[in-house]
Amino acid sequence: GSCRHRCCPGRNNACWALGARRARCYCDSYCQRTGDCCQDYLATCRRAAVGCAVGPWGPWSGCSSPCGVGSRARSRQVTVPPRHGGDPCPDLKQRRGCLGQHPTCGTAK
Repeated sequence: GSCRHRCCPGRNNACWALGARRARCYCDSYCQRTGDCCQDYLATCRRAAVGCAVGPWGPWSGCSSPCGVGSRARSRQVTVPPRHGGDPCPDLKQRRGCLGQHPTCGTAK
C-alpha cells in the first residue's frame, strides 16, 4: 500500500490503502502508535508534517485576590498549527499562585 496521495492527521479510519496480502495499512499519524502504517508512510507523510509553533508567553496577569491567596495566569498563541501528523501544540496557558498585598489589606476593622 502507498500513502503517495494521502496523509491524514490524528486517527482517521478512512485514511488507508491496500497493503500486502490485501490487508489494510494506514496513512494517518496514529498508525505509528498502532504499528499498521503503510510501507512508505514515514518517507511520504512525515516529510510533509508540520509541527506546532507557538509565540512567546504574554505577561502574567495581576493577582486574582487583592488580599490573600490568589492566582496569576499567562497565555501564548499558536503561530503555526500542526499539520499532517506534526508535533502537537504544547500548553498555551499557565497558572501560578500569588499573595495579594494591596495597601488596604489589613486596615479593615
